[in-house]
Amino acid sequence: MPRAIRQSPGGIVYHVLNRANGKQNIFPGLSDFKVFENILAEGLKKIPMRLTAYCVMSNHWHLLLWPYNDGDLSTFIHWITTTHTQRWHSIHNTVGTGHLYQGRFKSFPVQNESYYLTALRYIESNPLRAGLVKSSSDWLWSSLAIRKGIAKDGLTISAGPVELPDNWFGLVDILPGENDLKKIEHCICRGTPYGRDDWAQQTAKILQLTPTLKPRGRPKTQKGV
Repeated sequence: MPRAIRQSPGGIVYHVLNRANGKQNIFPGLSDFKVFENILAEGLKKIPMRLTAYCVMSNHWHLLLWPYNDGDLSTFIHWITTTHTQRWHSIHNTVGTGHLYQGRFKSFPVQNESYYLTALRYIESNPLRAGLVKSSSDWLWSSLAIRKGIAKDGLTISAGPVELPDNWFGLVDILPGENDLKKIEHCICRGTPYGRDDWAQQTAKILQLTPTLKPRGRPKTQKGV
């Protein structure tokens, strides 16, 4: 069965994630992180896009994107992953050895208001949750480093649809609660819209994501029925 066409209207925030094939470390050195950030900067110049947050880890990355136009999300991510794959294989002398990424990127729409801020905190606190730093702002390869004032060779982040609180750096280190984490991880796995139930249902209908709201597997039947 052919895969469903991704629906990505402009004006909606999307949390996007992609992982390395076989969980391999595709950012083994500082230069590998810099190459990816440079590709992000190039992509933002080629395709009109608002990057409001990001975090690059050893074998995956997260982006929080707010596209202007319909279809720009897929175009942008396709260019980023294809360009990164080509340059990575060229730099590491592994051209022709296989896929760099495990498959198509994962994404889900995010509602404004507190849901946007929770998704942003989830992304920027990733290194802290992984135990790699004592404070989220210590990780160099994320949008929080840019907010801290670290220059990134042309890579910039845009303001999102929700203004950040003045104490944002402290809030990021207060990790999302267990329920929030489970809900976001479910959205990553299924592509379910992240927001209030009514908003999620309406958005899922518009974006043809209604199946993501339903439990996986066959419905349970009662004995004797």
